[in-house]
Amino acid sequence: MLVWMFRFIFFVMIIAVLILNLSADPIAGEEGRRNFYVILLSGAVLVLITLIVDVFTPKKSLAALAGVFFGLLAGMFFSWGAAQIIDLVDEIYLLRLSPISLQAIKWMMGICICFLTISVVMRTKDDVRFVVPYVHFAKQTKGARPLVLDTSVIIDGRIVDLCQSKMFDAPLIVPRFVLNELQLIADSADKLKRNRGRRGLDILNKMQMNPVIDVEIDDTAAIPEVEEAKGVDQKLMLFTKSCSGRLATTDYNLSKVAQVREVDVININDLANSLKVVALPGETMEVKIIKPGEEAEQGIGYLADGTMVVVEGARNKIAREVVISITSSLQTSAGKMIFGKFEGFVQDRNRTGRQVSYGKPAGVSTSQSDKS
Repeated sequence: MLVWMFRFIFFVMIIAVLILNLSADPIAGEEGRRNFYVILLSGAVLVLITLIVDVFTPKKSLAALAGVFFGLLAGMFFSWGAAQIIDLVDEIYLLRLSPISLQAIKWMMGICICFLTISVVMRTKDDVRFVVPYVHFAKQTKGARPLVLDTSVIIDGRIVDLCQSKMFDAPLIVPRFVLNELQLIADSADKLKRNRGRRGLDILNKMQMNPVIDVEIDDTAAIPEVEEAKGVDQKLMLFTKSCSGRLATTDYNLSKVAQVREVDVININDLANSLKVVALPGETMEVKIIKPGEEAEQGIGYLADGTMVVVEGARNKIAREVVISITSSLQTSAGKMIFGKFEGFVQDRNRTGRQVSYGKPAGVSTSQSDKS
């Protein structure tokens, strides 16, 4: 809206210059008509060139108000240089234009140049760097830094619950190339990938409909560095740096590369692991053995949150619920594993009247007979 208002003011100023020229220098005789046609043609050409450059300039956001004043100063400087060129052309080609006509052409030229310089600054990305040394307009981030969402974290879906719980009180940004990748996955010929892509689109639509979550689809044209980067991961890191945000992902490798590239990253798996209950050695828990492990006498089970449990001495106890004593646990960004050894079957413990629960040391009884 601001750009269109600025364009309207530009047209009004051009028309005002033409009207003032006609009122000050009426069309009279051959010289008056020649001056009028030269002014009219010059104005039409300048307006056409200005609009072509303005329309085909990539649309970007305003970095800082100081950039507008810098653009105006630069436009006035270039307008002064263009005015000297106009006087030189009039003398070389012997156009013999009247002083009022020359002044009108100079005014229109100055208006067009100032319009272009300010328009370029208004359409520049948040981090503007000019060729002039030591001139740097950096974005001043106010409030919480935005979270740039990766394709994996959108498909994962836990980001919705985290935002609803007010854990992330920051705006969410989904770049256009991430949305394109999500659509490409949804259109995949592979059924599994297609379902994952559609799930991601549904979750994104759910976030947009949620009044609590502030999510924005970034449709602005990418900066040259981002546009030239190969791969979505590289574009994500450059885009996150350009907007002074934080990258949210569930990709283990991407989070490690982002740390090397000095990009602030939030791994949802790391956050989920940090919120899990700590399994201390000596505690007991109940788990159902699902499959045999890689080593001899090992059985594999899973907790409700997906944590894998490796049980020694439970290879021949598949499809049965057992009580294990925790020996150690391993927690990484890729997931969490709990190691334990077989203590007995859940039904055997229930028959003896001993109640086993997660977090109780092995051998501790909470039955009424033990208490007495």
